[in-house]
Amino acid sequence: MSAPLPRSLHIIGGKGLGGAERFCIRLVNALARHGAPVAAITVAGGEIARAIDTTIPHYHAPMLGGWDVYSRWRIRRHIADFQPDIVQTYMGRATRMLHLARGQKPVHIARLGGFYNLKSYRHAHAWVGNTQGILDYLVNQGGLPAERAFHIGNFVDTPARVNPADLDALRAQLGLSGSRVVLGLGRLHPNKGWQDLLQAFARLPEVIEDQPLRLLMVGDGPERAALAALSDQLGISTRVHWAGWQVDPAPYYQLADVFVCASVHEPLGNVILEAWVNKALLVSTRAQGPLELVQDGVNGLLTPLADPGTLASTLLTALNLDTAGREKLLNAGWETLMAQHSESAVVGAYLALYADLRDR
Repeated sequence: MSAPLPRSLHIIGGKGLGGAERFCIRLVNALARHGAPVAAITVAGGEIARAIDTTIPHYHAPMLGGWDVYSRWRIRRHIADFQPDIVQTYMGRATRMLHLARGQKPVHIARLGGFYNLKSYRHAHAWVGNTQGILDYLVNQGGLPAERAFHIGNFVDTPARVNPADLDALRAQLGLSGSRVVLGLGRLHPNKGWQDLLQAFARLPEVIEDQPLRLLMVGDGPERAALAALSDQLGISTRVHWAGWQVDPAPYYQLADVFVCASVHEPLGNVILEAWVNKALLVSTRAQGPLELVQDGVNGLLTPLADPGTLASTLLTALNLDTAGREKLLNAGWETLMAQHSESAVVGAYLALYADLRDR
């Protein structure tokens, strides 16, 4: 008789949706689909809470900070109620809220998606980095015990293809009908290299094969006003379309001719996985995460960090690819995704890790 699947409880603070938050939602919902007992603790009323499947046991705590004694008490109550084998925390706030005794259940796993200051994470019992680079950082720079640090990648949901008529309607709504589209998507933050992308786009021709060339920016963040001002300075403001933050990014990937990850610092690059799953042609800088994912000329095109001139040349190469060259890159991206970053592969890796730690 096989052992029961491990019970896992997932804790994440905040209300908005970023990369870690989206992955937590995907993993919790996927574990439930795979038949594993799973529950979540989130902040009530936020986008994260609304995205957890309603069939999953779901608790709430304010998680205002490490000093929040009330939330610590609520979390202990929820753990006692659900009786998990594993408690997995995401980001520093949730991890600081949880201090569990060693050598007994449940086991505390801290999941890291970046090269964070480890002060808030050292008290966990085990750690998961979503890239090999982060795992190396945890062990080699952070001094965490290698036998309790693990690498498990991310996966993204596989969306349905958007109806062509609906894509045409979205293009019209965005003012992009009849245009070639370069897409930038993500948080408008300095790490994402948006200034380099705008400067690169300013070097590109206004028309390619009798079609206007437009830059579609999807996202929001602290750089929004500065980036709009830069597009004015570069004389491209009429060619840049700002779509704001979108809960469902799939249609935007699917209408793009090329998707660009221009990051100067990118630990993984969920946007690369999203581009592949939506069959969007990929151009990416050689940031840490993309270098683990992308083979130049095989499943995407790579370009140096913070180099608008070379980025412009690479974008022009991508835009001028013939059908065969484009399909070759798109198919290879899809194959990479399915082999290394599918839902079944990542969920299977987490369940195997949970069972191993439980049974130790």
